[in-house]
Amino acid sequence: MSNLKLPRPALRAPHHGQSHGRRWLVIGGALTGLSFTQAALAAGTLPRGGTYVAGTGTIASNGNGLVITQPGSTRGVIDWNSFSIGRHNSVMFDNGSGATLNRVAGGSPSAILGRLSATGSLYVINPQGIVVGPSGVISTGGRFVASTLDVCNCAFMTGSSALTFSGDSAASVINLGKVSSSGGDVFLIARRAAINAGTITAPNGTAELAVGETVLLQDSASSRQVFVQTGSEGTVVNRGPINAAQVSLQAADGNVYALAGGGTRIRATGTASRDGHVWLVADSGRVEQLGKIAASNADGSGGTVDTQAAQLTFGQHAVVDAGQWNLSTPAFTIDDAAAHALQRSLNAGTSVDVTTTGANGATGDLGVASSLRWSGPASLTLAAYHDVSVATGTTVANSGAGNLTLRADASGIDNGGSVINNGTIDWSKSTGIVSALYDMNGSYSPGTLVANSVWSAPLYSGLVTQITGYQLVNSVTDLQNVANNMAGNYALGKDIDGTNFAFVTLGVPPPEVPILFTGQFDGMWHTISNVVPSRLAIFQDIGATGVVRDVNVISNVSPTAPPVTLPLGAGILAFYNYGTIANVFTSGAFGTQVSNSYTDIAGLVAENDGLIARSGSSATLQGAGAAGLAITNGGTITESYTTGSVTGSERSYVSAGGLVLSNESVMYVGHVGTIIQGTITQSFVAGPVSSGTTGSSTATGGICAPGCGGIIGSDVYWNVQTTGQSSSGGNLPTSNGLTTAQMSDPASFVGWDFGPNGAWTMPPGATHPVLTWQVTGH
Repeated sequence: MSNLKLPRPALRAPHHGQSHGRRWLVIGGALTGLSFTQAALAAGTLPRGGTYVAGTGTIASNGNGLVITQPGSTRGVIDWNSFSIGRHNSVMFDNGSGATLNRVAGGSPSAILGRLSATGSLYVINPQGIVVGPSGVISTGGRFVASTLDVCNCAFMTGSSALTFSGDSAASVINLGKVSSSGGDVFLIARRAAINAGTITAPNGTAELAVGETVLLQDSASSRQVFVQTGSEGTVVNRGPINAAQVSLQAADGNVYALAGGGTRIRATGTASRDGHVWLVADSGRVEQLGKIAASNADGSGGTVDTQAAQLTFGQHAVVDAGQWNLSTPAFTIDDAAAHALQRSLNAGTSVDVTTTGANGATGDLGVASSLRWSGPASLTLAAYHDVSVATGTTVANSGAGNLTLRADASGIDNGGSVINNGTIDWSKSTGIVSALYDMNGSYSPGTLVANSVWSAPLYSGLVTQITGYQLVNSVTDLQNVANNMAGNYALGKDIDGTNFAFVTLGVPPPEVPILFTGQFDGMWHTISNVVPSRLAIFQDIGATGVVRDVNVISNVSPTAPPVTLPLGAGILAFYNYGTIANVFTSGAFGTQVSNSYTDIAGLVAENDGLIARSGSSATLQGAGAAGLAITNGGTITESYTTGSVTGSERSYVSAGGLVLSNESVMYVGHVGTIIQGTITQSFVAGPVSSGTTGSSTATGGICAPGCGGIIGSDVYWNVQTTGQSSSGGNLPTSNGLTTAQMSDPASFVGWDFGPNGAWTMPPGATHPVLTWQVTGH
């Protein structure tokens, strides 16, 4: 029986020059020889010498089988002298929904060539090795664990949610047969090698193979459960089908081989509580993928595959069919083999994100050395710890709606990362976008860029060009440096916190004229928090060509802040907007003590003469006058909302509006002023609107201050209960004032799009709609 242990040379990581075919012959030969040897030696056997050492139960013979009865869905531990099952024999555990741990104390490995079943969970621990032969069938109602590492009886018997397996066994756990759990998980855990060359099925749980000296099994109803804490330079091999809600192959400092074969070898299908997810992890080792991996969620949408290793290798049939494939490695060059694997996956509709980490002293560079062309909507992100480069003569192209992101300095640490394109980026047949992100102290070499001559920006996206280079804003210092070029294009590389930074409002006016922001500022769905600008707003003025989009801003300007003297007032984002604000949401607190009678404040901008779309605020606002989004609106506000408290106070004439104070502005030519009518459509207010406790005259409304003017569409609403306002303040009928119950029903919002691609979403249990991007994160 000793030859159950696989010879080390058979599974040693190969030299780079060793072919895939040669490697497979070595591994396959070892498995084949093992299975026939064990089948011959274990024929006719049954487990022997079983004794309960914890818990209670009975062990009884039943013809050519054993029946172990463990009453009351309890837990129990049995020590055995040997635990093998011959081809025509069976062992059945009647343990209800409980669990039984079987530990083999003798000196022989376990060969399961017959049938092993349990109503509940079953653990088999044998440091001499475990093999499920080609004729072996294991089926459990709960979890099945096969391990050469040991675990403490005490933790097992108490039902601990965390079990630590450890040991120095040189043996392996191998499945050549069929292992299934109808209601739980399947785990193969070893120090040296965990191998599946049979079938593993766990439709409602996880199937995980792991190797290490110390392995943690951590219960989770929604994610993977096995984590290697101490590596062993072991090997995980899969060449047979694995079908489970989630799948994980983990070797830490060893190697993972996801080998080729007919059909899909690894498939994660998800459940109501588990997304369809596959992990291939060898942090400081190799992951080699030769076959197909599929991941889908229970609702049919694409799942996720995460591949993490120091070295990545792909065979000629490697492909991932999922919603997202994330690859992480210290440094990487996309050669022909990798390009074909990525290309096949992209064509299958899988979006791909390749990230280099710079770990283990690597450069962290990411190079494209082989052309990549795909069709369809899948997107490709190449994010490097340092530089991203496209080699001379190389083309990256999409025909369809795919996006391309080239991201230097993926960690956002201002390391001078650059984007260098010496090849061609061809988006002439694509409606997607290309973004190149590089450090402020790095560089951008655009190379040959071919855009689509008929491309147009998606509605309210705030996009200006199809192919754009952005300087990264990774810190509040970088944000301040935007003032050095107010016509540039910028993107947030990560969330930034301005605590204790003396931030000067961008474009703050010199003696006379403010400097308008005329470039693009893309928040990339990140957050700016705790920035307290010198003039309250982050931007002074956003010019007609200026765009601020896709960002959350958390204000920390308390209503008890020192008095300031401001023209008209201020907003959290800007004083004046003549351009585009799209997908921007503010929160926190914003207000100030009043030093003159005209210090009004708003959740977004003081005056809007441009476009505000798909934006909003939940900020607590208090000023002389206050408005949820804009004090004065002479432009357009659409598909936007507020939920924060809006309070006007501290002057004799108090005004407050849920969205605006005035829905018209005045444009001056010389000394002649012309009234410009503002427009508000498809928006709502759900937060309190009040006049505070002072002022001899008040003017408040659910949408705007009374007599606000302009055009307010019939698809604009306010919550009469939470705002405390019976009137819109504008020209809306009282029927547009809704109750909280009505605000919770999408049918109340006439003409609004709550569909899969719509602007609005009603989360389960919500009392009002939210913008879809706030739920999806993009």
